[in-house]
Amino acid sequence: MLKSSWSIALALSAGLGAATLAGPVQAQTWPQKPITFIVPFPAGGGTDAFARPIAAQLEQQLGQRIIIENRGGAGGTVGASAASKMAPDGYTFFVGAAHHTIAPALYPKLDYNIQTDFIPVGVIAQPPQVIVVHPGKVQAKTLAELIDFAKKNPDKLNYASAGNGTTHHLAGELFKLVTKTNLTHVPYRGAGPAIQDLVAGQVDIMFDGLGSSAPQIQSGALRGLAVAAAKRSDAIPDVPTAKEAGLDGYEVATWYAVWAPKNTPAEVVTRMRGEIEKALKAPMITSAWEKNGSSIPNVYGEEFGKFVTSEVARWGKVVDEAKIKLD
Repeated sequence: MLKSSWSIALALSAGLGAATLAGPVQAQTWPQKPITFIVPFPAGGGTDAFARPIAAQLEQQLGQRIIIENRGGAGGTVGASAASKMAPDGYTFFVGAAHHTIAPALYPKLDYNIQTDFIPVGVIAQPPQVIVVHPGKVQAKTLAELIDFAKKNPDKLNYASAGNGTTHHLAGELFKLVTKTNLTHVPYRGAGPAIQDLVAGQVDIMFDGLGSSAPQIQSGALRGLAVAAAKRSDAIPDVPTAKEAGLDGYEVATWYAVWAPKNTPAEVVTRMRGEIEKALKAPMITSAWEKNGSSIPNVYGEEFGKFVTSEVARWGKVVDEAKIKLD
């Protein structure tokens, strides 16, 4: 739970929301053609890592292909903007993330509203974030060593993010605040390209979601220094929590979810909600989520919508208090 204005954690509860009826689509006959999932980040990032398995499971359940359309840029806002303008015919859904409740505070000229231009369907994953470094570029083997080096060498280290206004970005700024260190922010078009450059040694650090970092830590390509959660992750059990590593109060979780464009038929939204709920119980998904260090939320519809509204307000306050500016 939230311990301070700087703790980033989730308080979620289940529920069902209403959608506006538009068009003759009936849940009994839907879907009759392929469905598109717009993912607002390039392949290889956290959003993509959860969108693809859930899409594969839904294909089995629905008997129709689900096409993943990656549209990265501007902290996920390019893809969100495109998704908000898609025809509400029940064949396009948006797979976004916690980043999209941060964006309104950092991008005042957005041409869409995450609260009013979409219908909340359900949250699909909630992984903690982890502090990872390139083992060749960063000699620190513990979080304490990293903080000590950063304090003695201001601005010498940099950290990659999935883009301005993403949880990676905010987690990095939070780290700087609580440790009183200076790191240079390097925003990318998504977590996938950022992770690629971190593995290649082009950048030093990343405050990443376990969905994209766990495989790299498991393979030895990256060194995990701390999990920003209350307990260790079964996916990387040897990596301590931030508190165990000496940094108390640093808990950072992210989440990924599915929305539909506003005016999507209510019957289709309800059907998709039920299919996602079923998919999240499938062995293929529970196994993949465990491997990626994610819990499986039970948050749908109206309660998800209320949560989004509260997140937008909270992040606005955090950005204002931290005086975070776009790079």
